[in-house]
Order: sequence, then structure tokens, then C-alpha cells
Amino acid sequence: MKKLIIWSIILLSSWQAYGQRTLSIDSCRSLALSGNRELAIRGEQRIAAHNQRKAAFTSYLPSLSASGSYIRNQKETQLLSDEAKLRLQNIGTGTMQGLAPNMAQLAQTLQAMAMARPDLAPLLKQMGQMSQQFGLSLASQLNASGASLVEAMRTDTRNIFLGALTITQPIYMGGKIRAYNQITRHAEQIALEQERAGKQEVVMQVDQAYWQVVSLANKKRLAESYLQLLRKLESDVQHLIASGIATKADELTIRVKLNEAEVSMLKVADGLTLSRMLLCQLCGLQLDEPIRLVDEDLNQLPRPEYHLSNGGLDEAYRDRPELRSLELLHKLQREKVDLARAEYLPSLALVGNYVVSNPSLYNGFENKFGGMWNVGVTLRVPLWHWGQGLYKVRAARAEARAAGLRLDEARSKVALQLDQAKLKLSEASKLVQLSESNMDKAEENLRHANLAFSEGMIPMTSVLEAQTAWLSAKSSKIDAIIDYRLASIYLSKALGRLAE
Repeated sequence: MKKLIIWSIILLSSWQAYGQRTLSIDSCRSLALSGNRELAIRGEQRIAAHNQRKAAFTSYLPSLSASGSYIRNQKETQLLSDEAKLRLQNIGTGTMQGLAPNMAQLAQTLQAMAMARPDLAPLLKQMGQMSQQFGLSLASQLNASGASLVEAMRTDTRNIFLGALTITQPIYMGGKIRAYNQITRHAEQIALEQERAGKQEVVMQVDQAYWQVVSLANKKRLAESYLQLLRKLESDVQHLIASGIATKADELTIRVKLNEAEVSMLKVADGLTLSRMLLCQLCGLQLDEPIRLVDEDLNQLPRPEYHLSNGGLDEAYRDRPELRSLELLHKLQREKVDLARAEYLPSLALVGNYVVSNPSLYNGFENKFGGMWNVGVTLRVPLWHWGQGLYKVRAARAEARAAGLRLDEARSKVALQLDQAKLKLSEASKLVQLSESNMDKAEENLRHANLAFSEGMIPMTSVLEAQTAWLSAKSSKIDAIIDYRLASIYLSKALGRLAE
């Protein structure tokens, strides 16, 4: 049964070790950068700004648009009044009525001639009948012609179809198009810098969490080593008690130290678990996924060398994404001044149209589609807006000056931040050297204390003091190396080159 339990523990430990995921600081950075939602949002904002810049450039190019409409009117347009229509439709009858006295006089004349010349009476009678028939025929034809003319003058505008194809080429828009293109170009660069700043922030958070895990992992091993030392000392004291050299009080003192070390061990283990969970969350992994870091063995970790001459204030001014964003924002606000001024300057554009309509007017009123093209120039000149343009330009200039002041303030803060980061790195470097020297002395002191205690030359309390000094020196060395790592990260962040 015992063998089965032992083999089960061995297999379980092997499976856990096999299932662990080993991560380096570079792989943690890559995972965090690829899975961070805030960076994804800034990436989409950069894409949006890029497309807005492309859209702004199209303002230089001709634009083509089509429009159409249908109108249903209650009444149609009348070119003739009702009275004029009636006169045209009865023009023949009216004409014959005007000629009636002449026709009566002609009939009387023919009758008188027939009485004077009876031999011509049949011929004259025939001539009178023909004149009457001619008058009736003429009246009928004139009435028909008048009715045709009335129908031809009908517009039939109750159903109207209109369409137009328009092309517009801006010639001069007061500098509006150029200013808007510059604004969108600066906005795209600002989006790029904000994305870069987000990457640096994510990298700094990941590095802090990474080295926190490394620190706690080494402190956990340190606590385990300290526990082993105390247990060995407890065993030695028990042998000394059996020999009558040590007392029960010495054993109780060691057990108190053991309890304190076990509590510290528990706190470090819990802190390490939480730190691993934070690192997994930053890397986009499951919180309970087992991971192991490459740099957890701090004994094999070389101390990084970072030269203060590697970067200066000019580099920070050039590379810090926050300053680059503020510089671009200052330029953008100055372009907004030109944009506000352009709203109240003359604008000139070339316009061409092809217009179709039904009914068409190009060959009289025809109930069919007809069209024509035209070309022209459009000039717009703002004349008076009660000083609105002047006020808008002044407001834009004030915003530009405010952006410049924010840039100056940020530069002064960056200069202070850079000096603080350099001082912190210099201090951390000195602390590493001091902690290494102190560690060497503490190890030598503990070695001599253990040797002297085994020879019975010093009391147990001196060994405990040596062990406590060794624990403090080892812990200080771990903190010093981690602080140096973090200080170098802060300096890289201050110089604006953390994510490169």
C-alpha cells in the first residue's frame, strides 16, 4: 500500500511538471500584447483614423452624384385660359358669324341679278348654295384646327419625373481641404502613438508582475531553506538536551522560530499564487493554469548592466509616445485655426450636370424623357455673419495655445521623471553591490556560527541570530536585484523605448 501511494505521488508530480508551461519574459510580453483588449481597441481606433485620412484625401478629387424625383400634382399647368380655349375651339363659328352680314348681302345681290336676268337664275341659285356650303365647311375646319391647337398647348404636368447626374470638382475652398487632410494625418499619427503608449504600459505591467513572481518564487525557496536550517538546529538541540548540554527552553525557542517561519512560508506561498494569477490574467491565460518562469532561479540570473549614458532628455522628448501625441495634438489644433478661417473665405468649384425630365421641354411639351448637359462654375462668398468667423478663429487659436502649454508642462514632468528614474537606477545598482557583499559576510558568519555551535563554543541564540542575519541578507539581495530590474524598466519607460 505504501509503495502504491509513493508511486502515485511520483506520477502526479511528474504529470504536473509535464503540464507546466514555461514562460520567458519575452513570451509573456508577446502573450499580453496579442491578447490585451485595450490594445485591440486602440488598434481599431488606429485603423479608423487611417481610413479617415484616406477619406479626407478624396476631397481633392471630383465627386459624382445622381439624384431623381417624382412629383404628382393635383392640377396641370395651363398655358391657355378657359376663355381662350373656348374661342379657339369655336374659331370657325365665330368667323362665320362675323361674315354673316356679307353673306346676306351676297345672297341679296344674287337674287337681284336673277330677277334681272331670268336666264341666269339657275346658275345664280347654284352659286348661292355653294357659298353657303363653303361657309359651313370653313367654319367646321376652323373649329377643328382650333381644337387641335388647344390640345397641342396642353402640358399634362400632373406626373413629373426629374433626374440629374452631377460632377463637382473643387478648385479653391479657402484652404479647407488642405487643413482637413493635415488634421486627419495628425489624428492618424496620434492614434499610432497612443497604441504605442498602450503597448509600453502593458509591457511595464507584465514586467512588474513577472519579476514579482520571480521575487516571490525565490523568497519561497529561501523560506524553505530557512525552515531546513531551523529543523536541523532543532535536531541538534534535541541531541544536546539528551546530552544535558542544552535546556528545554532552547528547544521551545527554536520551535517558536519554526512556527514563525512556517507562517512566513504560508504568506509567501499565497502571495506567489496570487502573483502567478495576476501574470496569467495579463497574459490572457487561465488563472489556474500552471506556469513556470525561466528566471525563477535567481542564483543563475546575471545582474543586468544598464548604462546611464544610454539615453538622455533629447531622446525622451523624441521617443516618448505621450510627448509625441501632445506635439501632434498641438499641430492639429493649429490646423484647426486654418479650418475655422476657411469657413469664411470664398470657395470656387467647377460643376457639370446632365439633366433629364418627363415631360420634356426641349421640343415643346412632350410626354417622354428628354435631357441635356450643362457646365458651370460656382462661387460662394460669405459676406456678413456678425463676426462669427472671427470669434471661431480666436477660439481655435486659444485651443492651440492651450495645447502648446500642455506640451510644455508634459516636457517638464518628463524631465523630472527621467532624472528620478536615473537616480533610482543608480541607487538600485549600489544596493545590489552592497547586498552581494552583505550576503557573502552573512554566509561566512553563519558558517562560523554553525561550526562554533557544534564545538560548544557559542550558545544556540548566537546561531539563531546568524541564521536570521543570513535570511535578511538573502532576502535583501533578492529585493535588490528585482528592484534593479524594475528600475531599468522604469528608465526605459521614461525614455520611451520600453516596447522596442
